[in-house]
Amino acid sequence: MAETPVFLPQGMLEEMASAGMRLTQRLLRWPEYLAAARNSIPRNFLVAGESGSAVFPHPNFLTADFALVETGSAELAPRLVEIQAFPSVFAYQAMLTEEYRQVFGLPDDLGVFLGGMDKDSFWDQFGKTVLGNHAPESVVLTEVDPRHQKTLPDFLLTARQLGISVVDIATLVPIGNKLHYRNDRDQLIPIHRIYNRAIADEMIGRNVELPFDLTAPWDVEWAGHPNWYFLISKYSVPWLSAAGESVVPPAAFLDDFLRGDGFGRLEAAGVKLPGGNQGETVYEDLLLKPLFSFAGKGIQFAPTRAELEAIPERERGNYLLQQRMHFVPTIRTPHGLTQAEIRILYIWPDRGELTPVLPLVRLGRGKMMGVDHNRNQEWVGASAAFWR
Repeated sequence: MAETPVFLPQGMLEEMASAGMRLTQRLLRWPEYLAAARNSIPRNFLVAGESGSAVFPHPNFLTADFALVETGSAELAPRLVEIQAFPSVFAYQAMLTEEYRQVFGLPDDLGVFLGGMDKDSFWDQFGKTVLGNHAPESVVLTEVDPRHQKTLPDFLLTARQLGISVVDIATLVPIGNKLHYRNDRDQLIPIHRIYNRAIADEMIGRNVELPFDLTAPWDVEWAGHPNWYFLISKYSVPWLSAAGESVVPPAAFLDDFLRGDGFGRLEAAGVKLPGGNQGETVYEDLLLKPLFSFAGKGIQFAPTRAELEAIPERERGNYLLQQRMHFVPTIRTPHGLTQAEIRILYIWPDRGELTPVLPLVRLGRGKMMGVDHNRNQEWVGASAAFWR
């Protein structure tokens, strides 16, 4: 946790919130993109029941991360870092803003919620999105080994606020076409809806073996269907970049960069790229990112041509190259100027509207913004944004 919240212009937050909504709606109405993204889902993680109970299939949760960069006119402007249709720490972030306000005696006229919401309407909409039309006892939050996740505080706050249980996804019990969990009294309870927090990358990385077939058509609703983790993700960034979205930095898939027109498109977009195919060539202006990873894992700054070509051809479609954005340090602290990454949190109830609800902030002074990448420093970490 950072020692301070940050204070941002309301217009800047609304600009980011609107950009995330516009990009999401564009992707959802882009059949060619959705078909390609669905084809990128690993077969053993292509889960049935994606349409759920919504009239128009859509994710229930979304996050859009933005950097603040300096434009030619020396003004700060947001640029998309990545977009992900997956839940974030909604409950924790709402509580964190309350604690900052109380501890520092911040005035009530400083806002924290977006989309015209206040504290009560936020919890109401968040509850409807997680629970659907089901009793809390039949809804669970699932995660891989949740008691040892650093996001456990969010799980516990969610459970306390909504009355649901936090369950290790590897302990679910299949009976017929229903999934069940064991409550505190060791009773088997049928699950009607799952608030999914289990990330495919982690299950793959930990070699988690589930006692049920994740891809089977279970009689269950998903609050945050697992497929959306892949359908709206970093996979979308090269598509949005090629479509001319100015808020999206130039990007290309690795295989297109090495063997297709990706190099030329990035160069035409103003990315500084050295010529030649020598292995020692360094692309200082690029980041190499795995498409499906979290918390900044696997990101490489200034890759060399040899490092790019060392990735096997069959795996190159799982990486993108993106123009490196230089975050402008704007937060004055006792340890010098610190940079901020702003995440906009969105919720989208089954039969409701996509709505931005809260900003989440990361403060950092390293190359990367995650807490794991700013260890042994002060005045960095998870924070919140207030606006007047």
